[in-house]
Amino acid sequence: MKLHADKPDLHTITAYGDGWIAINGQRHAQSLILASSGGLLPWACERFEDLEPAHFEQLLTCSPVKPELVVFGSGPRLRFVRPDMLQSLINQRIGVETMDTLAACRTYNILAGEGRRVLAALLIGT
Repeated sequence: MKLHADKPDLHTITAYGDGWIAINGQRHAQSLILASSGGLLPWACERFEDLEPAHFEQLLTCSPVKPELVVFGSGPRLRFVRPDMLQSLINQRIGVETMDTLAACRTYNILAGEGRRVLAALLIGT
């Protein structure tokens, strides 16, 4: 069994439910960007249908550390965005994994706990 020291400055998703996510015990009901490097920002997009390339371009500037992977939570069900919307991330050689938001929360916690440079872009609304 390999043991790792906890990173006390790491944001961790501690709970979630229908229409909310708790980070380090604090409840959030709006879409957000969460970086393993310590950043937590609101994401100005509440619905999947409102997503534009600019929403994904914003992910390039929200963390001082370039992520190796973006975990995109598409809301309560799995939905994929058009590849052209992710072009800014692809051009920077940043991987993107799409899943429903609750799966994205679990995946973020695992990757961040392993010390990976991961960014979660989570749609909380419908």
